[in-house]
Amino acid sequence: MSFFEIFLIGVGLSMDCFAVSLGFGASRRFMWKDILLMSFLFGFFQGSMTFIGWLAGNSIQTLIAALDHWIAFGLLSFIGLKMIWQSVREKEKKEIMNIRKFSVLLTASIATSIDALITGVGFGFIKVNIMLAAIVIALTTFLISVIGAKLGEKTTFIPARWAELFGGLVLIAIGIKIVLEHLSVI
Repeated sequence: MSFFEIFLIGVGLSMDCFAVSLGFGASRRFMWKDILLMSFLFGFFQGSMTFIGWLAGNSIQTLIAALDHWIAFGLLSFIGLKMIWQSVREKEKKEIMNIRKFSVLLTASIATSIDALITGVGFGFIKVNIMLAAIVIALTTFLISVIGAKLGEKTTFIPARWAELFGGLVLIAIGIKIVLEHLSVI
């Protein structure tokens, strides 16, 4: 898997964090230390969960080697479709969270990194440099979270659901590419 593909997966996975950061930024102004802490935790958990998922997927990879590309495709498509579904369904109510509470940041970080865990499992089935992937995903998420928070401060007209929709489409596209490569179509 190329660096660019890993970067695109990082962008796709970070869209949940972008949406949360955008919401945090739009709700009120924060100090840089608050934004950096939030972004660090988002990036740390995205990278860590990717690695933990890879450990699980890699440990059973030899048992299902003939289906590995289909499993990676299925996992990425599942996550992508879930993100698309979340982007188009109507939100029942908006919750205001206090970013300054560490427990809120920790909960949001874990919740937004579940997709990275599943993606990591998919990485265990294909050839990928997991350390590079985890670091790229973590750094991409960090930067996109900072951008989301700062954009949220400046404007309230960017719907967070667009970020989730885009992220879902990117993950599905990467899954399709993995299958097409294994089938020698591309």
